[in-house]
Amino acid sequence: MITNISLVTVYCLDQDKTRDFYVEHLGFKAQADVSMGEGFRWVTIIHPNQPELQVTLMTPGPPLDADAADFIRRQLEKGQLGGLGLRVDDCRKTYQELSAKGVTFLQEPSDRPYGVEAVMRDNTGNWLVLVEPKEFAPKNFS
Repeated sequence: MITNISLVTVYCLDQDKTRDFYVEHLGFKAQADVSMGEGFRWVTIIHPNQPELQVTLMTPGPPLDADAADFIRRQLEKGQLGGLGLRVDDCRKTYQELSAKGVTFLQEPSDRPYGVEAVMRDNTGNWLVLVEPKEFAPKNFS
């Protein structure tokens, strides 16, 4: 029986710089950093409020074939990949705090039927969604 999600992957171009971005700007904590031979490195981060969910920071490469890795790399360079949805207590305040740290936002906080949402980029170009959720029903979307 599946009990939960324990690992998600975010692709990046530089594991050190991306780990540092998530730790220094977003409050994550470095978790694993293990070299596993043939140039493969396992780097994970966790959020202190959800330590059971690790985020693997993976560079495009094996186990992807060369074409797939090249595609992922090109998408990262163009800022075309999604990353994570991050729950926040106060989206507008978090937007102000992260903007002051130099984080790039694609969308300022906006009211949505499901809460307040802002869209930002990490240092690799992945877009991340900040959401301050609120109760909603399907009728809120019509």
